[in-house]
Amino acid sequence: MEGEFLNNESTWSICQKVFPLLKDNNYIEEPFQQVEFEELCNFVKKTETQKPLQALVCKKIEKELWNRVVPEFWSYFKDHSDNKKGFELFYTAVDTLYNNYKRLNNIILTLDIFRQRTNLFEVPYNEKTIYNFLKLTLRSALFAQLQVDYQTITKDFYETALRMQDQNEIIMLCLICSQASAFCNCLNLFQETNSKLGEMTLLEPLVGQTLTNLCHNYIYSHIQKICKDNYDSFISNLERWLHSIVIAWLKEIYSFDSYQPLNDYMEMFEKKLVDYLYNAYTKLRINQLFNIVIEYPESLPALEDVRLCLPRTDLKPMLTTKLQKAMETRLLHPGVSTIDILTAYVATIRSLRVLDPSGLLLETVTQPIHQYLRSREDTVRCVVSSLTEEGPSDLAEELNRGEPVDENTPIDDEDENWETWVPDPVDAAPSKGSPKEYSTSRRNTDIISMLVNIYGSKDLFVNEYRTLLADRLLSQYTCDTEKEIRYLELLKLRFGDSQLHFCEVMLKDIADSKRINQRIKEDTEYSETELPLSTMIVSQQFWPPFKDEKLELHENIVSQMKKFTACFETLKGSRTLCWKNHLGVVNLDIELNDRKVNFSVSPIQATILMHFQDKDTWELEELSKVMQCPPTILRRKIGFWLSHSVLTETQLDVFSVQEAVEHKTAPQEEFYVEEFESESAMASAQDQKEEELQNIWSYILGMLLNLDSLPLERIHHMLKMFAFQGPTTECSQSELKVFLDRKVRERQLIFANGVYKLPK
Repeated sequence: MEGEFLNNESTWSICQKVFPLLKDNNYIEEPFQQVEFEELCNFVKKTETQKPLQALVCKKIEKELWNRVVPEFWSYFKDHSDNKKGFELFYTAVDTLYNNYKRLNNIILTLDIFRQRTNLFEVPYNEKTIYNFLKLTLRSALFAQLQVDYQTITKDFYETALRMQDQNEIIMLCLICSQASAFCNCLNLFQETNSKLGEMTLLEPLVGQTLTNLCHNYIYSHIQKICKDNYDSFISNLERWLHSIVIAWLKEIYSFDSYQPLNDYMEMFEKKLVDYLYNAYTKLRINQLFNIVIEYPESLPALEDVRLCLPRTDLKPMLTTKLQKAMETRLLHPGVSTIDILTAYVATIRSLRVLDPSGLLLETVTQPIHQYLRSREDTVRCVVSSLTEEGPSDLAEELNRGEPVDENTPIDDEDENWETWVPDPVDAAPSKGSPKEYSTSRRNTDIISMLVNIYGSKDLFVNEYRTLLADRLLSQYTCDTEKEIRYLELLKLRFGDSQLHFCEVMLKDIADSKRINQRIKEDTEYSETELPLSTMIVSQQFWPPFKDEKLELHENIVSQMKKFTACFETLKGSRTLCWKNHLGVVNLDIELNDRKVNFSVSPIQATILMHFQDKDTWELEELSKVMQCPPTILRRKIGFWLSHSVLTETQLDVFSVQEAVEHKTAPQEEFYVEEFESESAMASAQDQKEEELQNIWSYILGMLLNLDSLPLERIHHMLKMFAFQGPTTECSQSELKVFLDRKVRERQLIFANGVYKLPK
């Protein structure tokens, strides 16, 4: 091609004027005459060399872009130190690239006119126009020589501009040039840069990913800044901020993009940013969810936000996993008391019902809590105590709400709006019966019912309440029965009348005891000297088993008790009293040489002191035999009187009355606060269970005598029909197997071929 033009020096000279890039070393554009241009066009049409000439020009343009223009552009991205320099470097780099582009575009403009005059229709690389060829070649060269860390300077440029755009970040001085905002031209430079990139169709290809990453980071930082340790509702404000600041800023940038339609692209970009906002905000709240649950109801606005965000994200599995993990690591370990776990459990129930009214999320998350509470021995007692304690208590408030929703109430389809009914999610576990009934049951289950369902039976809670009530009635002889009756009526709404019949009898015993005491004291045959006696008479078969302790009271007390029993037998006919010597409270007035003191103590402590009234000095072994109390327990009880300087230990295990206290400055008369031991008067749960198992042993013996041999399942089924009645806690099949295996080891049973039978 060049040889053909060189043969005609005048034509080649005109060609170099029209297309300066064809010169070897001179890129200065020289003006050419229209006549010269027409001559060139006629020559190439005549010789049919318009295609080779276009190819030669395009080749020179590609070479110029690859060897000089693009390397010069990337040279600005090598080193930078701060955001200010990054902004200036990117602006300068784009400005230099744009100037080179415009110079080459002028050549393309001339080439386009040449193509029209020579009827040349083919475009390199099958582009639609010759201008597209220039832009395609520029992008190809640019990204073929892409710098690894080019996004660092690009990010500095756009991040600084975004901070200037954000109303919360605007200050009096420009962040780039440090001049007053009124005299700053940096925003104009920013717009000019975007305009140039848009004209070169480089805006999205060159900075699109940088803008996406920048917006994501900026949104995430903004969410972290305003939502940290704050459980107010923010999602509406965040969405408004996103549209007014970030998206408005992006629209301003992409308004210069000529590569694709603005509305379609921004609609897609806006949707992605809103989705990212919801995901980032929801993830933050999920990480805070344990604290949000514990802070309920103060954290209710944050829970409402999460409830709104969850359907727009796919983060529900993440929420379930993270909340379960947080519960296990921060709540379900021995360092947390059972009361605190129950408080957190109640808060979890109420919180998760806000997030998921269907109850499916609650059912999943609380499963580990159920298993852990079941493993703690004091769970039932803590639950029952919380139900009936005074003062602020979540469970007490729940109990005072009255009758819960009856899960067995049939669903009234007429009252249900079928247009608004929502079925359970697809990940709900399959259930027996109608899905609609199961869904309604899960939604309506109250907190107390959920606690009961941990153990699968109401009997355990009723028996624990019975024991707790007995403790309260026995430890507080001025017990407020009206308050206890109110609690009992509330519990009846939860557990039914039949379950709590024994507790009604216990409260009735208290009222009857007051009346019987009054009747006996009015009896002329009954006399009280210096030992006034007031008794609590209980119906043994209705009360829980008492702790079994041996104690021989002082003969004066025993004498008074016999008088009381005689009057009771006269009053009640065939009934008599069986005294529990170790239970009760004794009020003592003690007169010593230097003081008078008053105590309220247990019977064993009162008996100790009454024996010292008969004799000033006692040896431990001697007193132990008289009182029929083990020496170790007796010494601990004597320690109470030693601590109050009523007794003194003169020798090892020898005790005497301390009539006077040396160096005493207190008044002669003192009153000591009433002291009660924290030990329960009732038998422990394990002892009660063992006693119940021994009671059903007689049923088992009768079965095996009549039926010779029975498998475990048949024994358990028959016991459920006949033995597990009244206040007895139902024994599970596994517990029954442990008991029967123990009888086998004791050689009271034989187990062979899967059946139990009595030894011959």
